[in-house]
Amino acid sequence: MASILDILNTSVGEDFIAKASKSTDENKDNISAALGMALPILVGAMKKNIKSDTGEQSLNNALNDTKHGDALLDNLRSVEASNMTSEGEKILGHLLGGKQDMVSKTIGSTLNMNETSVSRIIKMAAPILMSVLASQKRKDNVPPSGLGTLLDSVMGSSGAHDASLIEKLLDKDGDGSAIDDVSGLIFGGNKKGGGSILGGMLGGK
Repeated sequence: MASILDILNTSVGEDFIAKASKSTDENKDNISAALGMALPILVGAMKKNIKSDTGEQSLNNALNDTKHGDALLDNLRSVEASNMTSEGEKILGHLLGGKQDMVSKTIGSTLNMNETSVSRIIKMAAPILMSVLASQKRKDNVPPSGLGTLLDSVMGSSGAHDASLIEKLLDKDGDGSAIDDVSGLIFGGNKKGGGSILGGMLGGK
């Protein structure tokens, strides 16, 4: 199944990496690695937030906003990096609150990357994530009660929306979902000592 990380293998992903590289002086491998950790964390934060009625409605309203969707994905090359960072900062404020710095610090430390660069990459990526979700939501007419399944789909763990925007964006077939490479580190699994980065940041196990 396609996941949000497979977007790195699309023209949108290539445009994003080029823009992020110019903005941070980080190379493609570092940017991909940072996104490999950050995007599952952001989706995980959304899943946590929609457990409340208020959080569910808040995400539903945000995804219905016309600033998120195909317009950004289709015209990414012409969008200013500073505009993406500014919008991303607002998104992360809603998703992570005071945990933003901890997320950047943990990812930077794990990958031996500059924390400021990691923070900027995540902020730039947040509007992309929202646009992928918004586009899929509109395509499938997903109601608020279906947001959990939608989020599972972009993580490649649900087939409900698997004729997905990400799969359509893919230029070529991969050997599998890139999420497998980082799922243990982010969500637990075989990680030594038990627990996970995501669980620790979001108050889980």
